[in-house]
Amino acid sequence: MEFWHQRTMISKALSTALFHGQARTESPNSSPTSTQWFVKVVFTLCSRHPQSLAILNSDYFRNNLDPMVAYGVIYLLSNRSDEPRLACNFFSYSRLNLNVIHTESTFELLIRSLCRANLIDFAKTVYDYMRADRIIPDKSLLDYLVSSFSNAGKFGIAEDILIARGELCKQKDETVSPFVYNKFLSSLISRNQVDKAVLFLRSHILNSKCFRPDNFTFNIVMRGMCVAGKVEKALELFNVMRSFGCYPDLVTYNTLINGLCRVGNADRAQELLREMQSQCEFSPDVVSYTSVISGYCKLGKMEDAAALFHEMIGCGIRPNLFSFNVVIDGFGKKGEIASALKIYEQMVRSDVRPDVVTLTSLIEGHSRVGDMDQCMKLWDEMNERSVSPNAYTYSIAISGLCKRNRLNEACSLLRQLNGRKEIIPQPFIYNPVIDVLCKAGKIDEANAIVSEMEAKGCTHDKMTYTILILGHCMKGRMFEAIKIYKKMLSTGCAPDSIATSSLVTCLRKAGMVHEANEIEKNALNSVQTRSLSSERTTESRTNLKIPLAV
Repeated sequence: MEFWHQRTMISKALSTALFHGQARTESPNSSPTSTQWFVKVVFTLCSRHPQSLAILNSDYFRNNLDPMVAYGVIYLLSNRSDEPRLACNFFSYSRLNLNVIHTESTFELLIRSLCRANLIDFAKTVYDYMRADRIIPDKSLLDYLVSSFSNAGKFGIAEDILIARGELCKQKDETVSPFVYNKFLSSLISRNQVDKAVLFLRSHILNSKCFRPDNFTFNIVMRGMCVAGKVEKALELFNVMRSFGCYPDLVTYNTLINGLCRVGNADRAQELLREMQSQCEFSPDVVSYTSVISGYCKLGKMEDAAALFHEMIGCGIRPNLFSFNVVIDGFGKKGEIASALKIYEQMVRSDVRPDVVTLTSLIEGHSRVGDMDQCMKLWDEMNERSVSPNAYTYSIAISGLCKRNRLNEACSLLRQLNGRKEIIPQPFIYNPVIDVLCKAGKIDEANAIVSEMEAKGCTHDKMTYTILILGHCMKGRMFEAIKIYKKMLSTGCAPDSIATSSLVTCLRKAGMVHEANEIEKNALNSVQTRSLSSERTTESRTNLKIPLAV
């Protein structure tokens, strides 16, 4: 309250002096110079000489520049200049060279201005000055600093401030607001600093009376641990929540269920689902069920997934788009097309609009059983529903058509893809067409597809090069095959044994023994070099003297 009263007094005085131009506020030193005029003079000098504030280095300014004037100058510099960097320079210069003792309100004004301008390092410098001057920031400013430094990724500084905040609360028998350290933990998790978040939780929040964690605290850290695959550690945290007066809620259970399913433990996730059903305060929702259903689908346990899906509907929980998609995709990958279509029909009846994932899953399912006619009907249905195929859709359809020797249709889809500027093509889309053409001896057509691929900025992968090398060898174009092999090496794409041995064999059959021996020798040297490098790496690691944890 004292701070806000002081700031209000200063603001009113300066507002009157600076903007109304009539009232005068004398400095504490009883200087005859009005505060209004003096603030304007200093502000003007700083603005006109931003590179060097030495112009202020005189007895006149040293005697008349008091904390109130300094506040007014910093206020104007922060608000009327492009950024508060100049205000920070004036602050430092007046403190170090003119012996101005700045008030708490000045520190807060400048720190907040610097943080808003994302000048975090400058804000840290001002904060260090504040501590050196033995001015203790109030909790509002400390909370703001923690949030600002966390958002900027300066977690070490934010942690130090949080610890200092805890010490201040300990002296006053208060507690740190969970909102502050929850924000800090959330920022750590979002930057994949899970271990640091867990360490701060265990070392400080759970071991100090100044910190009283709430449900959000535990949920944030458990979410990070689950995303990092440390589900067992998250469950340990789950088991200690109650000892801190925190009780698992819907978010807690959904976080753990999703984490367990991500690591393939759908049965344990279902146990938590059943545990949720015994709660009085809340019940499983569509996220809870869908997470477990998805977990079973990934494991191929479609009977369990379907049973939960129908149980969810029986409980009055309406499946969402993701719920339908995971079940359709699961049945499709198992080749159970009839079951996938039943879910799809139910989806349409429920007025849930199918998206590209839905239709791609159905196309993939039909492709697996070789029903390309139905695949192309679904492709047409996508157009009717104004659903645009993505790269994966093109890949599945093109690959399926190539396996059924429907090359013209596959090439037609490739031409469509070339007209889609928003899709970044990948080699796995082109490779099936190139492979079929090469096996059919249509090398020139295959090379034309390769040219299209390159024109779209699509880099060849190992499969592309291998297909081309074998195709040219089969056609007797040995020099072209060698050229492709060398290009493969020059791009840093290491040929596998199939590509190398096939090329060497074909070269020898063609009477090109010298070329075959050279390629074989270079391949052998390359293998030996990689093996030696691996041995050296292993040896260097073995020789490292790593202290063992006791």
